[in-house]
Amino acid sequence: QVLLIESGGGLVQAGESLILSCTASGRSIRGYDVGWYRQAPGKQREFVAGIDRTSGNQLYAPFVKGRFTISRDNSKDAVALQMNSLKPEDTAVYYCAAATSPAPGVYEYEYNYWGRGTQVTVHS
Repeated sequence: QVLLIESGGGLVQAGESLILSCTASGRSIRGYDVGWYRQAPGKQREFVAGIDRTSGNQLYAPFVKGRFTISRDNSKDAVALQMNSLKPEDTAVYYCAAATSPAPGVYEYEYNYWGRGTQVTVHS
């Protein structure tokens, strides 16, 4: 069993930045493809970004491309989501997910493990 832990959420003003981090308890997160999802109040959870475990290839939702960057920090055994130019519509609970099978896409069923989420609130 892999327990994913998100951190780094908070309250910011529009235009500011945040860095979210995802670590795995019990195993190295380097062995998984990792995705970030978010769920805003009253909305379905949606894919934000993903990163491959070997090639480092990244996948982004169109609404965050150019503003968010997903990356691996192997020294910390973590996956980060750098979020720049935040907008009020980015307000959501952000979840980290890990996939055992390679090359997952954007669908939730492709990910085996989920964190409990971290709240990001962007004020205008």
